[in-house]
Amino acid sequence: MVGLVFRSGEEMGPPWLKPMLRTSFFISCPVHAELTKNECNLYCLDCMGPALCSYCHSFHKDHHVVQIRRSSYHNVIRVSEVSKFIDISGVQTYIINSAKIVFLNERPQQRPGKGVTNNCQICGRSLLDSFRFCSLGCKLGGMKREPELSFALKPKPNKELMMGSESDDSSTPKKMRRGMEDPFDEDTHQNAREGISPGTPPNVNYRISRRKGIPHRAPPF
Repeated sequence: MVGLVFRSGEEMGPPWLKPMLRTSFFISCPVHAELTKNECNLYCLDCMGPALCSYCHSFHKDHHVVQIRRSSYHNVIRVSEVSKFIDISGVQTYIINSAKIVFLNERPQQRPGKGVTNNCQICGRSLLDSFRFCSLGCKLGGMKREPELSFALKPKPNKELMMGSESDDSSTPKKMRRGMEDPFDEDTHQNAREGISPGTPPNVNYRISRRKGIPHRAPPF
C-alpha cells in the first residue's frame, strides 16, 4: 500500500507527503485550459507530480488519488481518505460539511484564544487538549524535534490473537477428553442417560405400608 512505502532511511513520512504539502491546488489545469470545470483539486500519490483536474484523473485510474478541499482559504483533506495511507494521530481534526477533515499546512494564529491552554507545538494555533498539531505539515515539523513521531500506519491487531487460540477442550477429540476426565464422571454420564441429575439420590418411597392382620371371627354366643 502507498502509505506504507517509506524509503530507506526516510524518517519524515512517505515520499509523497512533502510534495503534496507544497503543491498548489485550485488553479486552472494548464493541460485542459480550454475546458470548463478544470480546477486542479486532485493529487496522485504514486506520481507525486502537480495537481490534477477531473480530466487528468482518467490517466491515473489505477493510481492512489486523493481529493483536496478548501476551508477558510486553506487546503484540507478528509480523514477517511488520508488515514488509509498515514497515521494522523496528534493532528487535530475538524468537522466540515458533516465530514471529518485535517488541514494540510500550518495556520499561524496572531492572537491566541482566551482561556486556551493547549497550542500547536509548531505554529502556536489554539488546539483541543488531546491534540499536539494543527495540520499535517506541523506534525512533519514536530518529527524533526521528536524522532519517535511517525506517519507510519500501525499494524491492525490480529483478530485471532485478540480472541486467543482455541481452548484445549475445543481442540481435543471427545474420546480423548473423556479419558482425561475424572473417573467419577462416568457415573454422571450414566445418570444423564437415565434422566437423573448428578448428586440427586434415586426417588425412594420410605413410607412403610402396614399389612392388615388376618380377620378373626367373633366367638359364638
